Amino acid sequence: MRIRLLAFGSLKAAVSVGGDWREVSAGESVASLLAKLCNEGVIDPAALRSAAIAVNQEYTTRTHTLHDGDEVAILPPVSGGAESGQSNPSPRIALVRDPIDAAAIDREIKSGADGAVCLFDGIVRDNSRGRRTLHLDYEAYEEMALKQMHLLRVEAIEHFGVREVAIVHRLGRLAVGETSIFIAVASAHRAAAFDACRWVIDTLKKTVPIWKREQFIDGAVWADGEPFPDDLTQNPIANPPENSR
Repeated sequence: MRIRLLAFGSLKAAVSVGGDWREVSAGESVASLLAKLCNEGVIDPAALRSAAIAVNQEYTTRTHTLHDGDEVAILPPVSGGAESGQSNPSPRIALVRDPIDAAAIDREIKSGADGAVCLFDGIVRDNSRGRRTLHLDYEAYEEMALKQMHLLRVEAIEHFGVREVAIVHRLGRLAVGETSIFIAVASAHRAAAFDACRWVIDTLKKTVPIWKREQFIDGAVWADGEPFPDDLTQNPIANPPENSR
């Protein structure tokens, strides 16, 4: 059977642009596939220790059994991201390549029932780790990123009792001072709005597959992402062979 293999961010060089189709045995697990990739020198086992795996745009464990036609994505820690062609049930959840109109989002989310709107405006700063930043390049596993952003909206509304949540992330090249992500949370009460807004950005930066490449005056690097939750990176590969490098 055949599966489609994708990789992103700092691991994207492991596969071809657009992904690779690979033959795998019936009933093969994610762990077995990863061990083969290490044996073949496609990917460094050390890189897998902090990576998460998604099958058909859903996070999964290394014990997951693969099926014909599955899409398997290797995801380094995210650094959270064009409107997608797929259906978007909430127009306030989006990935865009044009500048984010924060004022318009603020206006649109407000309702007469609200007592507060909490806003988070993430912008590109001119330095990182003591180095001058020229610009940032953002990329995403777009279909999965949108799904995860919709889940964040639903969970924030249910858990914090807020009325509405908007999350818009930009992709592509961003100059210093431009907005990379804008989050707005509308609620009857300010405490819930503050709590939900903080939770959304903190969780997004750990679970939504968006990565950034930082261009400095003396070179470019993929930003070190925040670690995935432990349940997404458990058992990187089962007993990797010693000669897998």
